Amino acid sequence: MKKELRIKKNKDFQTVFQQGRSFANRQFVVYSLPKEDQDFFRIGLSVSKKLGNAVTRNKIKRYIRQSVFELKDQLLPGYDYVIIARKPAAEMDFFMIKKSLTHVFKVGKVLKNR
Repeated sequence: MKKELRIKKNKDFQTVFQQGRSFANRQFVVYSLPKEDQDFFRIGLSVSKKLGNAVTRNKIKRYIRQSVFELKDQLLPGYDYVIIARKPAAEMDFFMIKKSLTHVFKVGKVLKNR
């Protein structure tokens, strides 16, 4: 994922948490915040130490990044998204994570209509 498509700074995370809206399912919580001055979306990831060791957390983050990469044409541009993984995500494979993320994005109405 390119650098300009990532949220890295704590200040940016806090802005999305405080001003954005959230939607969730059992595996993920997603916060979204519209940004008028950008024509692309940015993604921030949060995977807690409660989900497992570093190997497990990095695997979850890789799966989420790849899922977002595959869904990038369907996601609405001009938004900041923060994705928080919950405990059940640790036992999921890539396809289950992609399906779950697609579901949570549909719940939040941030996917373009096909």
